[in-house]
Amino acid sequence: MDDGQPQDDAADPRGGRGRSEWAYDMLHEAIREGTIAPGQRIMEVELSVWLKMSRTPVREAMRRLQAEGLLEHAPGGGMAVVVYDLRAIGEFYATRESLEGTAARLAATQADETEIHILSATVDAMRALPEDPRMHARENQGFHEQIYRAAHNRFLLKSLRQLLNFTPLLGRTTYNAPGRIGAALAEHEAIVAAIRARDPDRAEEAARLHIRRSHDSRVLVVSDDVRSAAQKRSLRQPLPGLAKTRG
Repeated sequence: MDDGQPQDDAADPRGGRGRSEWAYDMLHEAIREGTIAPGQRIMEVELSVWLKMSRTPVREAMRRLQAEGLLEHAPGGGMAVVVYDLRAIGEFYATRESLEGTAARLAATQADETEIHILSATVDAMRALPEDPRMHARENQGFHEQIYRAAHNRFLLKSLRQLLNFTPLLGRTTYNAPGRIGAALAEHEAIVAAIRARDPDRAEEAARLHIRRSHDSRVLVVSDDVRSAAQKRSLRQPLPGLAKTRG
């Protein structure tokens, strides 16, 4: 025990890893899955209770997430998950378009037949899914990860993984945009077809187009969330003239 907080070793399935590493993994997953939402303030003591461990490893995990740009100091104490504005979102997608285009181009010349088969099977699996945004978002991660691996470039793979660490900061998945599930599926099919045809130019353009359209969908989702938040705030305001009638 340290910091006066009880420890529960049975609740820590970390194997041979340290407690701070396990806390980091749990918090990172919570941010990635949206359990801890962008802008949400989190306190060290609350996380300690949630994770059933002492505050020291939780503090170390939070500092690591802050260093990676996922957390920032919150007004009034504690930390909060970083929120991206439209400018930052644009920068994110511009970078992703370049990297994803390069990955698809390389995959068209470097992928073996097994890797191409896995890409096709992933698209087939997504086609069979119900129209659930979160389910499609999870499969989408696997699809893109397979392209990165098929590019066979360790530095590109590392760069893309680091970039996608910031995806949870963008808010709800783009699959919440109207019609995005079907459109993204068609875009995935175009990417796979170009890779299967060993056409690097077409593969890169298909991947770049896919990311540009993802950006468009992201703007729609963020704009909708901003409007919804504004409406909720307005509903909490007193009606005009209400104070006078109460007087």
